[in-house]
Amino acid sequence: MRFTPEFLDELRARLPVSEVVGRRVKLKKAGREWKGLSPFQQEKTPSFFVNDQKQAWFDFSSGLNGNIFDFLMKTEGVTFPEAVERLAAMAGVPLPAVTPDAARHEQHRRTLHDVMELATKFFADTLASRNGAKARGYLADRSISPATQLQFRMGYAPPDRFALKEHLGSQGISTEDMVEAGLLVSGEDKPVPFDRFRDRVMFPITDGRGRVIAFGGRALEKDVPAKYLNSPETTLFHKGDNLYNLFTARQAAHDGAQLIVVEGYVDVIAMVTSGFPGAVAPLGTALTENQLALLWKMVDEPILCFDGDRAGQKAAYRAADLALPQLKPGKSLRIALLPEGQDPDDLARSGGRAAIEEVISVARPLADLIWSREIEGGNFDTPERRAALEARIGELSNGIRDEVVRRYYRQDLQERLQRSFAPEGGRGGYGRGGYGRGNFGGGRGGESPRAFAPRGPAQGGRFAPKGAAPALSRGPYQAASPQLANSPIMRGQRSAISRREALILQSLINHPWLLHDHLEEVAALELAHPEAHKLRAAIIAAFAHDHHHSPDAEEQAEKMRADLEAGGLSQILQRVERAITTQAVWGAQIGAAREDVLSTWRQLVALHQKTHALLRERKDAEAALAEDSSEANLAWLQDIQARMAEADGTEALIEGFGELSGRFQRNV
Repeated sequence: MRFTPEFLDELRARLPVSEVVGRRVKLKKAGREWKGLSPFQQEKTPSFFVNDQKQAWFDFSSGLNGNIFDFLMKTEGVTFPEAVERLAAMAGVPLPAVTPDAARHEQHRRTLHDVMELATKFFADTLASRNGAKARGYLADRSISPATQLQFRMGYAPPDRFALKEHLGSQGISTEDMVEAGLLVSGEDKPVPFDRFRDRVMFPITDGRGRVIAFGGRALEKDVPAKYLNSPETTLFHKGDNLYNLFTARQAAHDGAQLIVVEGYVDVIAMVTSGFPGAVAPLGTALTENQLALLWKMVDEPILCFDGDRAGQKAAYRAADLALPQLKPGKSLRIALLPEGQDPDDLARSGGRAAIEEVISVARPLADLIWSREIEGGNFDTPERRAALEARIGELSNGIRDEVVRRYYRQDLQERLQRSFAPEGGRGGYGRGGYGRGNFGGGRGGESPRAFAPRGPAQGGRFAPKGAAPALSRGPYQAASPQLANSPIMRGQRSAISRREALILQSLINHPWLLHDHLEEVAALELAHPEAHKLRAAIIAAFAHDHHHSPDAEEQAEKMRADLEAGGLSQILQRVERAITTQAVWGAQIGAAREDVLSTWRQLVALHQKTHALLRERKDAEAALAEDSSEANLAWLQDIQARMAEADGTEALIEGFGELSGRFQRNV
């Protein structure tokens, strides 16, 4: 929809900036202006100003500024046309119609939206009535509370063939509009249209503005042909162009939540109620190009979360094939696979937020999934088979349309080949003839992968994939399915727990009293390793049982360790101890003075938070450099790397804490 300058000026004239901004920001009059706290930054002193005369707002804390349209776009994550529509509704101004036909079409769409809203209310009222008892029982069995049912506007379609039709007819809705909205089944062989949804729990599907445009219905009886039934394609609804929970997830993603794609309606609801408001799902189909474009409009790297069975793995591969040609600098996917036999709903009910976080925390890059698939079950014991693998990888990378991303994918996959099949005594490449330093399918776009192929050190052994288990290898080049099962994409990150995370966990185990004053801080720490997540959750759970409040500190530590071992965490405890390569950090050990424990704890947490902040900043800098290889972006990345090196050097200073515990005397 196009808007004339005159129409936009009318909205500006009717809506003072202070009125629009004041709906979200608490403003106080300051001379000719208004001031308040920034909606974009955390601050205590107001640095956000609104000037109605200039029809503008200024945020000096973030450097942002703009008009009423910019404000809605930045705070609510909507597009410009959506911002105009919302402001027009706020001002009570009708939207201009481009042509008479367009005006009639828009009016008809509004009528259909009204029809869908009436149907939503009918289904919700039926669920709450005596007739909805069976549906309420089903939802209770799925642990979907009445509050959640209201939040998602869930309902129940009664088994009668004409219940909805008669109800909407009594409201003055024509049968033709009901059919066009997808609510009735009609056709030449059906002289009397009847309700499409019968005896089903109903899930309203909304568009990006929160308007109901379709339904998904879950059957309550087992012998029906389709367990889930969706609305057909209609004037309002095109299932490949939308996502379940899109409206809410878009705002959540704009506010910083992770955007996570799961497979079904109930999975979305389980994720949202577990604390992941950015969850969405396709609408009864595999992910489409248009849905992928929607995801990338919201975040740069959405996480696709698939069931851990073979079907889930195939769905992940399909998503990879869909995304690969469309990758852009900074735009990609991460893949998370659930434990086999569990979907997000199962996981949420059995392990809650912590269990889901553990899966999400080890989501792997798209390139990992591509590589794992190509080597799964492969036998590479001849030059021809290795050449075929290289050719296949070349075809995949050639399919990427963006030249920059294509070049870096070639580099990444080529390095994986080199690491996996480096010859004995070689200096890089994949054989005496330079296998693997070729052009990956012709060097499309003029770039040569040779410029990116590293010349690594000599590799020991024969041409075997590094890390493959000898017992499973049927030949020097065997990359069997068990290798895929043991790869990061299938089993999560298997690297050792970092020394710093191990020290943080050891401090909590040996000094449970820290949790009295630092519980929220502990829960909020970003931990990279899934076993660290699991151990932290167990520590907090043990502490919550009130077993660690003895005045004797050593008794507290013994009790905590006993509880963790009783919970089956002995092996993780051993790995934590192995990760601590020095015993000089006295503040983390049993018997340390309270002041030293607190000093060590503060240093550990501060360094940990700083490191993660730098990692996030480095990711932004790398994306900026990939998009624009300017001197400024290069200097930014180099500055971050220097600060990370400085932080790494600071870690050794933690050992300097512990004088009150007798560190120096013990060293002597």
